[in-house]
Amino acid sequence: MSSAPTGPATGPRKRGRPARTAAADGPATRDRILTAARNEFARHGYDKTSIRGIAKVAEVDPALVHHYFGTKERVFEAAIELILAPAMNAPEVVHGSQEGAGERLARFMFGVWENPATRLPVLAVLRSALTNEAAAAVLRGLIERRVLLRMAGELTVPDPEFRAQLAAGHLIGITMLRYVLRMEPIASAEIDDIVAMVGPTLERYLTEN
Repeated sequence: MSSAPTGPATGPRKRGRPARTAAADGPATRDRILTAARNEFARHGYDKTSIRGIAKVAEVDPALVHHYFGTKERVFEAAIELILAPAMNAPEVVHGSQEGAGERLARFMFGVWENPATRLPVLAVLRSALTNEAAAAVLRGLIERRVLLRMAGELTVPDPEFRAQLAAGHLIGITMLRYVLRMEPIASAEIDDIVAMVGPTLERYLTEN
């Protein structure tokens, strides 16, 4: 007597939503989508990146991108938080001794920009914010919540939020001239020379009453 087959069932396929699997859903898929979004926004900017394009790179259905992140703005926010992660530690840099706080902050932030692995994605995010209001709003909110408010909490001076914004504005202006506009002589100046000039001004923002 022959035995019954032991392989998988081959009956008719049921209609409806496919069953969730580790390959199609779950934390690993979310991480894959986020990595794809980071790369797409860094490569193409905000305007030219789409949910469908992110899904294609991540090899998932676009519905899964919406499932995890909702709107394009939310995907962008999650992606730039990942891109800007190295710079998010700036508040910790000013913690502690007031002496040298400006130099520590300048050296830390320029270190992020001098590293090509972090500079290129950050440049793409910055360019997106300069050309698209939705991207600018997301970036403003993230910097305010994750950097400036936390930095202000480390300061013991009057108007700490205003001081933190002044310091950030000073650094952003220099990074725009050096890394975006490539304006000489600042574009080819030695970082140590820039830090030596900028550090005392930042320290005045951060520490002087």
